[in-house]
Amino acid sequence: MKPLIFSKKSKRFHLCGGVLLLCLAWVQNAAAQLNVTVTTGMIADLTENIGGEDVQVTALMGSGVDPHLYKATQGDLRRLTKADLVLYNGLHLEGKMQDIFDKLARKKPVFAVSDHIAETRLIRHGAAHDPHIWFDVQLWIEAGKRITEILVKQDPEHAKAYQQRAQNYLNKLAELDSWVQQQIQLIPQQKRILITAHDAFGYFGKAYGLNVMGLQGISTAAEFGLQDIKQLKDVIVANHIHAVFVESSVSPRFIESLVKGVAAEGHQLNIGGELFSDAMGLAGTPQGTYIGMVRHNVDTIVGALKGQQTAEGNP
Repeated sequence: MKPLIFSKKSKRFHLCGGVLLLCLAWVQNAAAQLNVTVTTGMIADLTENIGGEDVQVTALMGSGVDPHLYKATQGDLRRLTKADLVLYNGLHLEGKMQDIFDKLARKKPVFAVSDHIAETRLIRHGAAHDPHIWFDVQLWIEAGKRITEILVKQDPEHAKAYQQRAQNYLNKLAELDSWVQQQIQLIPQQKRILITAHDAFGYFGKAYGLNVMGLQGISTAAEFGLQDIKQLKDVIVANHIHAVFVESSVSPRFIESLVKGVAAEGHQLNIGGELFSDAMGLAGTPQGTYIGMVRHNVDTIVGALKGQQTAEGNP
């Protein structure tokens, strides 16, 4: 039998065929993925951990972005229109986008990840709810359960995979919750007063035993006046507080002004570090994940309120 001999043209044909098959496989895999568009990085991180390889997640808001003031771009509208599924925080966090979500919901699946959290577990400020639920890790576990239910319903073919990944990741969040509880106990009881630029840490304080105060209200769109500053000054001096905190998505000038004002009255006040509030850190860093963000915040708060400020950025 004569050996098979391939010409250069034949080899090129087989090579091109192989590349074509790989391309087709990639296209089929991409087509099989659920295209999910979300608002914040925290929701993107939660969805990616539960969805894994079965989802393609796009977040509209990146590091340092304030969702309270965010306005959708034309590019955002295209991404939302093309998505198979849209997830947002709700509780008026993305206040300027709510009309968009309401209109989209008539045509495709659109869900707020907070929509199944019991009213009794939410914090109210007058007629409004505090939207910053991710600062109570137990509530973020509830958001994870809700996302799992949504993914299973929208893509039942991968239900077991979603449920298994959810179980694994939510177990990690339960461990994180226990760790936060332990770390906060290291702060002397009288020092457990957390002062930040805006009142984003209410759930954190409620869950882990800190008195939380902010210059602005639950939204960075809220105004504050001289009376608010005076009230904070009085609390700081009366309780011998030596550290307040800036936030990554809010201008530091408000807190810097507070520090100068308190110093003018003879009380030393330091900026204890930068906390991630309405957005996570940069992608590719520990603070660019939900767990890393929480750990960074807790380390920064505990170090400063104990009087031993940690190095900025230490996770």
